[in-house]
Amino acid sequence: FCVGSNCRQRPVAAHLSSSSRPPLPARKPEVLWATMAEPSGRLTFVCGAVVGAVAAGALTLALTRARPREVVGDEGDIVNGVTSKSVEVAQPDVSSEELVVPLQERPDNAPEDCVGVSSEAAGKAAGCAGCPNQTLCASGEAKKPDPAVAEVRDRLSGVKRKILVLSGKGGVGKSTVSAQLAFGFAARNLDAGLLDVDICGPSVPRMLGLLGQDVHQSSEGWSPVYVDDRLAVMSIGFMLPNQDDAIIWRGPRKNGLIKQFLTDVNWGNLDALIIDTPPGTSDEHLSIVTYLQESSMDGAVIVTTPQEVSLMDVRKEINFCRKVNMRIIGVIENMSGFVCPHCNTEQTIFAPSTGGAEEMCRLMNVPFLGRIPLDSKVAQAGDAGVPLSQLNPDSTVAKAIDCVVSKILFETDVIKA
Repeated sequence: FCVGSNCRQRPVAAHLSSSSRPPLPARKPEVLWATMAEPSGRLTFVCGAVVGAVAAGALTLALTRARPREVVGDEGDIVNGVTSKSVEVAQPDVSSEELVVPLQERPDNAPEDCVGVSSEAAGKAAGCAGCPNQTLCASGEAKKPDPAVAEVRDRLSGVKRKILVLSGKGGVGKSTVSAQLAFGFAARNLDAGLLDVDICGPSVPRMLGLLGQDVHQSSEGWSPVYVDDRLAVMSIGFMLPNQDDAIIWRGPRKNGLIKQFLTDVNWGNLDALIIDTPPGTSDEHLSIVTYLQESSMDGAVIVTTPQEVSLMDVRKEINFCRKVNMRIIGVIENMSGFVCPHCNTEQTIFAPSTGGAEEMCRLMNVPFLGRIPLDSKVAQAGDAGVPLSQLNPDSTVAKAIDCVVSKILFETDVIKA
């Protein structure tokens, strides 16, 4: 506070250094300011401020001690008034070891905090209360292998190559690449199948020109929809009464449909089955990996764009594949440059600030399958549901896709050898 003799601020009452001190007689404001300006007045004011600060600190300490606190104790300690054997303050565990849980470890109708059927605490943990599988888990019956795994193996015994198409980031053109790869396999006189397990965003029917088609059922199971004699397709998009209907499903229901796709669809003999998955590493991916674990899956093709914001998620996808022991066939860098429709020159649109997909593959020791540049014809081909080679067979993009198909065939043939 200002104590200058000429200051016109409102006067501040002097603090008493002791409650026994007699009250000061009332003075005029100018007299009080004069007193504060004197050395004895300043000393009185400072002493009063110190006493007030000490009193406030003592009050805060008393209130803190009176407030109940959580105490971490050893066996037999009293914690918050209750005797407990052990109390631990656990931090949330979000390690990938816990997140990557095979499907049979967590039944479809289990709660979110299920510990897994192979856990020693299965059927006994606090999260098991009220679960319909509690009795089975406690008895050990739930630890038996899922019979669907053997069913999938038998159903896909006639499929030579089983290839997952993954992407860490959405919007990188994964479904477009899947569709054009399927067209590319068929163009080489190979029998190919395309399974769309992007349950909430099924775009495959549009990209293969099959909108409005229906799935037929026979004694042998569901029949896929055929583009021609070489290319078969299955998607939930064929089952929607309205293409604009939203699919609002939780994980267990998605897993159930994926199981049906793998066990009930009669694919017959195929040279390659391409499985288009949604972005990320979630329920759909765990379901596919689990059900195909005995079906000699060839591996995954990962699609990305050149910029770091996409590559950082692709690295997670690569680590996911390694966690579940799935081979990585290679990485495709999509939208890698732009091809001018007039002069056919290529320009960089998404700058590879960290070296792009090829440098990432070198650092992470995974194969690089090639680059596919941007081209307006690709979007036109997807909307029309035709192969790009039909619209512009001599384009740079068509040649790049054909080169990627050759590399995938080479990599998968190496596995078979």
